[in-house]
Amino acid sequence: MKKWLRVDMSALEVRQEQPAEKYAGKGGRWLTSQFINEEVDPGCHPLGENNKLIFAPGFVTGTSAPSSGRISAGGKSPLTGGIKESNAGTPFAQSLARLGYQALILEGLPADKEQRYVLRVNSEGGELISAPELKGLGMYDTITRLREQYGDVDICGTGPAGEMKMAMAGICYNDPEYRASRYSGRGGLGATMGSKGVKAIVIERDGPGVEMADSDLFKIGQRKLAEALRNHDVTKPGGALNSFGTAVLINILNQAGGLPFRNFRSGVFDEAEAIAGETIADEVKKRGGEGMMGHSCSPGCVIRCSNVWPRKDGTEHVSCIEYESDWSLGANLDIDDLDAIAEMIYICNDLGLDTIEAGVTLGVAMEGGLAEFGDSEKAIDLLREVGRGTPLGRIIGNGAGLTGKALGVTRVPVVKNQGMPAYEPRSVKGIGVTYITSTMGADHTAGYTIAPEILSVGGESDPLDPQGKVELSRDFQATTAFVDSSGYCLFITFALLDSESGFEGMLETVNGVLGTSYTGDDVLDIGKKILKMERKFNEAAGLTRADDRIPEFMRREKLPPHDRVFEITDDELDQLWDF
Repeated sequence: MKKWLRVDMSALEVRQEQPAEKYAGKGGRWLTSQFINEEVDPGCHPLGENNKLIFAPGFVTGTSAPSSGRISAGGKSPLTGGIKESNAGTPFAQSLARLGYQALILEGLPADKEQRYVLRVNSEGGELISAPELKGLGMYDTITRLREQYGDVDICGTGPAGEMKMAMAGICYNDPEYRASRYSGRGGLGATMGSKGVKAIVIERDGPGVEMADSDLFKIGQRKLAEALRNHDVTKPGGALNSFGTAVLINILNQAGGLPFRNFRSGVFDEAEAIAGETIADEVKKRGGEGMMGHSCSPGCVIRCSNVWPRKDGTEHVSCIEYESDWSLGANLDIDDLDAIAEMIYICNDLGLDTIEAGVTLGVAMEGGLAEFGDSEKAIDLLREVGRGTPLGRIIGNGAGLTGKALGVTRVPVVKNQGMPAYEPRSVKGIGVTYITSTMGADHTAGYTIAPEILSVGGESDPLDPQGKVELSRDFQATTAFVDSSGYCLFITFALLDSESGFEGMLETVNGVLGTSYTGDDVLDIGKKILKMERKFNEAAGLTRADDRIPEFMRREKLPPHDRVFEITDDELDQLWDF
């Protein structure tokens, strides 16, 4: 039977409890969003005692389903002021699910704001352990120390940025080799964790496993889904993601005129080839040593889109150079040096920073004159300012919106105060709709219309044509809300969009675990219910339709090379919620 672990930081008490019936069959984003709606006051301060932080594995997390090691972290966002679900792939998710936990909840605030705690979790419950020695420690050393102390455990934690309650802070998890490299990055939930005095959570491995209602049906679906993933050009072994990582998109978006350059001043980066996934793969092979492509974020991933970047001498530098990080700390800043980008990713991993928000913020800082575009040394110095907690570092650590206000910059590419990811809305209209209307703020993973708009997966949609993009984004957002609840990696949808059998397999694995009989229609219906819950919370928190708007400069400035603005009207955008 599923159980919850509730941690009251005000009383320093940990207790197991049985979830209410209304949460039966819920997981991932569905569970976090419903819980936040019912237990968190929308008007609360995100860093105050009334906000709560919930961790929830998905429906199939912890099973042998392929690419299913995902976890949702949820709370009221310190960055957007609205609801937040931030998703990550990590062994931590699988261990939590195999211990039988449907959710782990942190609530309240400790009386001693300077104290740090480790929460140790096993199948019997959990205990809070005072850990003052971890205060201010980077995530690499934190994970190393906790592994030495507790042995074969999985770990999540918040870095110095979260301890300093910066709105750019994410929640860090270990990867299969215990690197501090997997993140619930977006929305500042690391600051929420830091506000509660919990430096880290350690979870025992090898729990009894996930209960299944119909293991035979699950196995049938597992085979179908695995076959679809093995045969799709994007997800198969030796395919695009496996061979070149997510940074394979650098050249693709650059050729489409949709790779934001110099704080969204153009859609083309002339030096894109120097930081592209193909170049990363070539250089990893050339340098040898500890570098690798085809790395996984969690056991059981068959897509294996991660990588390990080596230094020139072959020793490991960082894992991993993802597309979003490569763009935000590279093309967005006019930096074409992969070693410099890797160093900035390393700093972000250690401090506990969202690399997307970090890169967008540095772009705004360069716009405001704190550094020249292309100056990688100064960009690195600015990130280190965040770790030192200087006044300037605290401004940068609170994201692009605050940095823009502090510097008097008007070119600030945010929606709901969250930095835009690596796709230019003026060149890729559907993803622009997602950025603007998502309950999460600007977030490409909320409705990844890049699949049909750029990759011709699941059909084709002209990225420059505004027609039908509101409906396209709506359907992708609803479907994504279900996938985020399932525990599957979003990247399985590449195969699902082109394989009816693969889609059936995904549903059969979910039905096999839960004992449900979900159909394709249910996927959209459940997704829309989740979106409505999230919208309800945001409205109660004070967000309005005025927050579903694109930055003014994107409506007025024509973007090279297509010389287009974002022309979808506010009235059309508001129609996304007419369901």
